[in-house]
Amino acid sequence: MSPVSTVLLSLPDALRTELKEPWGPVFEEAESLISAAGSPLVAVGDVVTYHLEAAGRRPDVSLVDGMTERSAVAEAISAATGRPDVTVANPKATLTEELLSALVEAIRGDDPVRILVEGEEDLAALPAIVAAPDGASVVYGQPGEGMVLVAVTPESRACAEAFLRRMDGDAARALSMLN
Repeated sequence: MSPVSTVLLSLPDALRTELKEPWGPVFEEAESLISAAGSPLVAVGDVVTYHLEAAGRRPDVSLVDGMTERSAVAEAISAATGRPDVTVANPKATLTEELLSALVEAIRGDDPVRILVEGEEDLAALPAIVAAPDGASVVYGQPGEGMVLVAVTPESRACAEAFLRRMDGDAARALSMLN
């Protein structure tokens, strides 16, 4: 049985193009990304998580959904990313209360956590930037280019918060959960 999903924010079509540009430097090799990354390290996406782990760095928090570029990930990637610790529902182009809650709890915890998202995890980098402490890193995939490394700073957090406020729904509630 799937978890119940309470959508807090949804991405309006008008904002979609703004997410096509990377929010940080793009890395093709996991090793060089790892050497530039801070801690904790949050990975958004199955392929990103796979590459980081194959290079010897398990993310402190990883969010996976079994998909990459709207297709199922290869079985080797799915097997390598392992069993989830938490499962949440999060429909496409949304952020749910369940996802935000699990993300915050995972970031604040002491042990690595893998969150399986039933639906789509693509927007999770935004709340991760808001919820993670200064000095952390959030990594997500940039289709056809590589992995984007976002250093969590007051500036990157402010940009992510501003973007979340422009989404449809209850931004005040979402941001209160993340801060």
